[in-house]
Amino acid sequence: MIKKEMIAMLLAGGQGSRLGVLTSKLAKPAVAFGGKYKIIDFPLSNCINSGIDTVGVLTQYRPLRLNQHIGIGIPWDLDRSIGGVTVLPPYEKSENSQWYTGTANAIYQNIEYINYYNPEYVLILSGDHIYKMDYEVMLDHHKSMGADITLATYEVPMEEASRFGVVITDEEGVISEFEEKPEKPRSNKASMGIYIFKWSVLKDALEELKDVPSCDFGKHIIPHCHEHGSKVVAYDFKGYWKDVGTLGSYWEANMELVDIIPEFNLYEEFWRIYTKSDILPPQYIDEAGKVTESIVGEGTEVYGEVSHCVIGSGVTIGKGAVVKDSIIMNGTVIGEGCVVDKAIIAENVEVGANCDLGVGEEAPNEKKPNIYSFGLVTIGENSIIPEGVKIGKNTAIFGPTDKSEYPDGLLKSGSSLIKVGDEA
Repeated sequence: MIKKEMIAMLLAGGQGSRLGVLTSKLAKPAVAFGGKYKIIDFPLSNCINSGIDTVGVLTQYRPLRLNQHIGIGIPWDLDRSIGGVTVLPPYEKSENSQWYTGTANAIYQNIEYINYYNPEYVLILSGDHIYKMDYEVMLDHHKSMGADITLATYEVPMEEASRFGVVITDEEGVISEFEEKPEKPRSNKASMGIYIFKWSVLKDALEELKDVPSCDFGKHIIPHCHEHGSKVVAYDFKGYWKDVGTLGSYWEANMELVDIIPEFNLYEEFWRIYTKSDILPPQYIDEAGKVTESIVGEGTEVYGEVSHCVIGSGVTIGKGAVVKDSIIMNGTVIGEGCVVDKAIIAENVEVGANCDLGVGEEAPNEKKPNIYSFGLVTIGENSIIPEGVKIGKNTAIFGPTDKSEYPDGLLKSGSSLIKVGDEA
């Protein structure tokens, strides 16, 4: 019988609706990050760097490109005959076939997969955080505390604590209470959504709560185990960690990569971030081109000015264009004479010549003010912007658009122009 000490289960089925048009056709963990990577590369790289060679990736929402990216796990050295990476979508069973309805329900539907490896411990991970963590150190802490469950925690500013599930611990780090997104938090120790369970404890809890609708770790499994006498402890993580679940935090995390001294270092030899790389020619910067404080991907051609940006691969920045404080993803073309200020532009977008993005004063987005904010211009993949138009702040565009849809040549701040599929 196969016996692994610890295997990882990576939850990558989320829609990521707070990223608006960026995830209309794409699972959140497959969204680009840092010009070269996908968000899922970070937990996968953490696994292999921590010596974990068996990872189940649970997918659900629009999984095609995520599956293509993961493949058989070659970039992460996870193409193993025993273990390696396995993509686990929902599947038809003889009875009660259903989608994954909650984080714990997704694990419950894959008990057979976990049992096959007969692990002592199971590591539960989210597929949408940017960080580097040695899970082996967390496991050592779990063992030394004699814990049944260990939650990775991160100290957040007290004023932000109400956005998270927070825990209250004693001096030893044993958790006494949980508060799920409390209005008036009594602690700033936020759960990172990273858990180590004794498999025997988790399995029992999953079986007992299998009929709970939308069964979730934070709301159901961990409180249930705690009430039934399991020892639950906190593992305080001190490194960089960013939940890139909103457009603002996603933009901010990318921009931090190009600070003079980046808080998050992508260049450390001893803790590499691995990804699937296409074979592309080198970048080209024209005589008239200028790049400062930016990441620029392979195969990108710069004929204009780029400042404090994260630019993907195969991008073209036209002559006389000025692009600043922006994220431009793979294959996008920015036309000649454009000005792009504080934008997130997804893959394979065409921005016509002499456009001006990020103009005027901010105004709340008329349709989704809680998503399209932070003063950003957000453009979904494969969109077309006609030449010579101006686009305001807190705006969203998705799909091929033409001049007639820009009154007086302007999409005013707070407007949305959604031409493809569902309202994003």
